[in-house]
Amino acid sequence: MATRRVFIVFVLPVIFSIVVGSAVLAGILQQPDRELNMWPMSHSIEVGSHNSPIEIIGLSKQYLTTEPVEIQIQVNDSSFDCGDLYVTVYLSGRNTVITQGGFLEQCFESGNAIIPVGGEFSEIVDTPGSYDIEAQMISKQLKTISTKGTFTVK
Repeated sequence: MATRRVFIVFVLPVIFSIVVGSAVLAGILQQPDRELNMWPMSHSIEVGSHNSPIEIIGLSKQYLTTEPVEIQIQVNDSSFDCGDLYVTVYLSGRNTVITQGGFLEQCFESGNAIIPVGGEFSEIVDTPGSYDIEAQMISKQLKTISTKGTFTVK
């Protein structure tokens, strides 16, 4: 008698949830312009590549410990006229975040695609070493573009 209750209370709801969830997901994926993206990672394009949708402007190869890292971002993709910009500095070769800047609701005209609007990312990295910098733009439609660069601090 106890095994029947266990089946009704625990196993049957799990099976029901999987069946209903699969039916809902299948229905949503049948709609036009829908896709299943289980790992939403952006395609990274290295700095300096031509015709890339996003580029880092003003990144030097080397900085002093007292000198700020000052950059701006140029967006060449017309579908990104508004969105959120995130700039993150990592310790090179690791995912250890050193500093991060967020610039929300960055909107610009098609003729001037430089962001952040009215400013620039400026941070001092005071520990010598090699660093990676990533600029990521997320549109209001949740499309993502990003680019990376590398610099050293002496």
